[in-house]
Amino acid sequence: MLIHIGFGNIVNTAKIIAIVSPDSAPIKRLVQNSKEKGLAIDATQGRKTKSVLVMENSQVVLSALLPETIVGRMQEGTDVSEEK
Repeated sequence: MLIHIGFGNIVNTAKIIAIVSPDSAPIKRLVQNSKEKGLAIDATQGRKTKSVLVMENSQVVLSALLPETIVGRMQEGTDVSEEK
């Protein structure tokens, strides 16, 4: 299933390992290391990062939506094909 993570960006929910807040030092290091390795995908459109999605393939996706919002969309089962 695909879900919107903000500003027209979409991810595959089957590939998400974790959705975390970017505030802790370990997550900040994870994001920085991913950026250095070219494994970070910035989907914030220039806004403040409010959640970090850790993906199966060692990539991290930065989103401007709160983790609770993304989880709520996953639990609702709202996929891209249903949103018009």
